Amino acid sequence: MKFNNLGNFLVKTIASVFFIGYLPLIPGTFGSIAGAGLFYLLWGSGRLVYFLGVLCIIVLGFLTSGRMEKLLNKKDPSCVVIDEVAGMLIALSFLPADLKIVVLAFVIFRILDTFKPYPAGRLQDLHGSAGVMADDLIAGVYTNILLQVILKLVSFKTV
Repeated sequence: MKFNNLGNFLVKTIASVFFIGYLPLIPGTFGSIAGAGLFYLLWGSGRLVYFLGVLCIIVLGFLTSGRMEKLLNKKDPSCVVIDEVAGMLIALSFLPADLKIVVLAFVIFRILDTFKPYPAGRLQDLHGSAGVMADDLIAGVYTNILLQVILKLVSFKTV
């Protein structure tokens, strides 16, 4: 199915995060980088703005990713990277905007997104937007939990 109207163009633009998903190599990685960049943009605006921004990205992801599957007739197309952006934003929630932490979050998130520990792998099999979004949201939650534990252990050792 072709993108032949404004609605489909908007779906394509949002789901691919302004066409980042169409980069020729590792679009998910570039989507994760975009999520880290958006983290800095939203984080500096205050917690309320941050969480409203994250909520908007998640809702937009659910509204567009399943539609992209239908438009492209493909399960979880690689050009859809709004799920990676949402996952990174969750991974970085409640964390300081320290470059070392953001880089560590990026690495852990990409590893978890690739290997999909339970239940992420099973959730990816869901149909439509739920299947596209769920595994990345879980990877984001797992990343955040790991980083929270790491930061607590590091601060405990320095006390």
